[in-house]
Amino acid sequence: MKPQERSKVVPRVVIFGGKAAPGYFIAKLIIQLINHVAEVVNVDKEIGDLLKIVFIPNYCVSLAELIIPASDLSQHISTAGMEASGTSNMKFAMNGCLIIGTLDGANIEIRQEIGDENMFIFGAKASEVEPLRKQVREKSLEVDKRFSHILSMIESGTFGDAGLFAPIIAALAPGNDYYLLAYDFPSYVDAQNRVDECYRNQSEWTRKSILSTSGSGRFSSDRTIKQYADQIWGIQPVRRPGPVSVSVERLQHIGVVSGDVALGASPNSAISLERMTPSRSVGTSPKSTQFGNSPKTSQNNNW
Repeated sequence: MKPQERSKVVPRVVIFGGKAAPGYFIAKLIIQLINHVAEVVNVDKEIGDLLKIVFIPNYCVSLAELIIPASDLSQHISTAGMEASGTSNMKFAMNGCLIIGTLDGANIEIRQEIGDENMFIFGAKASEVEPLRKQVREKSLEVDKRFSHILSMIESGTFGDAGLFAPIIAALAPGNDYYLLAYDFPSYVDAQNRVDECYRNQSEWTRKSILSTSGSGRFSSDRTIKQYADQIWGIQPVRRPGPVSVSVERLQHIGVVSGDVALGASPNSAISLERMTPSRSVGTSPKSTQFGNSPKTSQNNNW
């Protein structure tokens, strides 16, 4: 890559996270390939800091709480018609992360709420999938040369033992590409180019990010639960008991509030708290029912 070309590249760190089901052999192999590619790319002197690849093991909610708010772009790229309406892309959109993806799963609903112009959509539509698969079986679907080159690199051992990844190559060979990766690839690259172009214009990127968050209200858990309650469960909301007034002095005594919280003019200065469930009034002992047996855990039990 020439210096002039390098200057146009938007630097990226690509983070992969996820777990393969115990019996999902190909998924485990893909994870292994990701790590092998990372080992090559991350030390390539020509690439340098323009691209880094990270796979985070044991992906979980705690890690998601860190990753989702920090992400600029989230990739949801399943073949159209193959994925249920998940929630991960909703969480990314709520946190101002822009989405690049196919018209599949919740991407369709998100597009309806935030607008097509605030996402980077690519790939086949669900209505096009079966005719395209017929072309794959007949080996009449033209394959992008860049996609073929990637497969050749894997086959040549650029990313480690070629025999190890042979099942992946076989699944993508002419006549076998059930998930239409070869078909979606050119439009995926075009969409990524649109991402780079937009990211260079930070005011435009920020505008899309804000609109993504502001348009995500429909995906709140409050709306979802209310709709379930009204249309499926047929139940009515019940008001929680509370709030109750508890003196700061009392809360300090049982360890819920630190001792350095200043009291007001009267030792009876109170904080208003809401109970999640009905319980007895606040007693005079740290061992009272609603606070549990230990002052250290009392704030997590009933408040």
